[in-house]
Amino acid sequence: MTAENDTFASPIIPNTMNILLLGAGGREHALAWKMAQSHHCDALFIAPGNPGTAGIGTNLNLLVTDFEGIKAASIEHQIGLVVVGPEEPLVKGIYDFFESDPALRHIIVVGPSAKAAQLEGSKAFSKKFMQRHQIPTAAYAEFTLENIEEGKNYIASHSLPVVLKADGLAAGKGVVIATTHNEALETFNEMLVNKQFGEASSKVVIEQFLSGIEVSVFALTNGMDYQIIGHAKDYKRIGEGDTGLNTGGMGCVSPVPFMDDVFMQKVEERIVKPTINGLAAEELCYNGFVFFGLMNVDGEPFVIEYNCRMGDPETEVVMPRLQTDLVALFAAMDNGTLIDANITYDNRSCATIMAVSGGYPGDYEKNKVITGLEDTSAVTDTLVFQAGTKTSENAVVTSGGRVLAVTAFGNNIKDAVALAHQRLEKIRFEGIYFRRDIGYEFEKNT
Repeated sequence: MTAENDTFASPIIPNTMNILLLGAGGREHALAWKMAQSHHCDALFIAPGNPGTAGIGTNLNLLVTDFEGIKAASIEHQIGLVVVGPEEPLVKGIYDFFESDPALRHIIVVGPSAKAAQLEGSKAFSKKFMQRHQIPTAAYAEFTLENIEEGKNYIASHSLPVVLKADGLAAGKGVVIATTHNEALETFNEMLVNKQFGEASSKVVIEQFLSGIEVSVFALTNGMDYQIIGHAKDYKRIGEGDTGLNTGGMGCVSPVPFMDDVFMQKVEERIVKPTINGLAAEELCYNGFVFFGLMNVDGEPFVIEYNCRMGDPETEVVMPRLQTDLVALFAAMDNGTLIDANITYDNRSCATIMAVSGGYPGDYEKNKVITGLEDTSAVTDTLVFQAGTKTSENAVVTSGGRVLAVTAFGNNIKDAVALAHQRLEKIRFEGIYFRRDIGYEFEKNT
């Protein structure tokens, strides 16, 4: 991997900081790996972390929503920077918790306020925000139990396919693309009447279906200035050829071949800038990552969704490619020098492939012993980021559906994917499954 140096015109950065990272997945392992490389990182703590992060910093047995426990740990370990991995603590207001407490207010928190986090926490909020700021997105309508009959009529007259989304956080499962009106009505009823996702589906957003290729762009912002730090294409379906059930993500590639200067200029001018300007105009306090979930429709970008944190497994390709010091970027975000940052990348192709438990995304067994993680004959230019793992009786075992991600570099996507496969072949656990066609649509052109 390439050694990193600060690349700021006029950096105002503390010498070192103790850092607390919240989360336990592959995203957090990748963020921990990246931040540990910074000479601004003195001590790194991860709450709750996983066996992979334990090899980089110190894991703390804390839930990401245990704000009082996080406060105590921040004071005890003299934390200067808190990086929030998952969305739940952001939507529940961890930024506001720190900002309102005199004992914590001096700590930099990488994450937006609860009000700004509604961009992810409420589909209806984000759609209205995009409308107010003329940001291209699919046409939509929103419904609750109070106007359910109106919603049914809307569905009956809507063109197919049609997209239904639970308004709130639903662990990535609250989106259905219905191909018949009956399926759409059944889904609508299941979400709204039967409370399929609890409070998250007390409101349902119905959207126009956009046909194209999904891609993601990531920016870091202080609510006024921003820097784009990477982009990626995620593969959601469990089966090869993008078939089967949706998952949390089966793999990623970066850079995406069609995301050339022309396309990225459209993204920046039509989507990124209006979004950041909108945050400023509405006085939404936002210090952190913005995940732009986009659809490329015949070369034109549309926003499908916002997330208020990095994605998983996108982080596992964005962080390895990013050559700028991440901790220095966080400090610049806080002190107003972000606009001076010089973002540099590893120009090679990068691919990550998720290894998942047998049966995922349905029922699956846990506590399967994983071997080969520390194989001394392992393939070079690869990284293993742990996700659904834990330690049991001195062994690393599976504890989730998505178990680990193997990231590899190559001169093109095909080579990067092949290298990731080589590394995966050395890792074993009962029921292991991974897709062998990540990046398939780009291999002929790379």
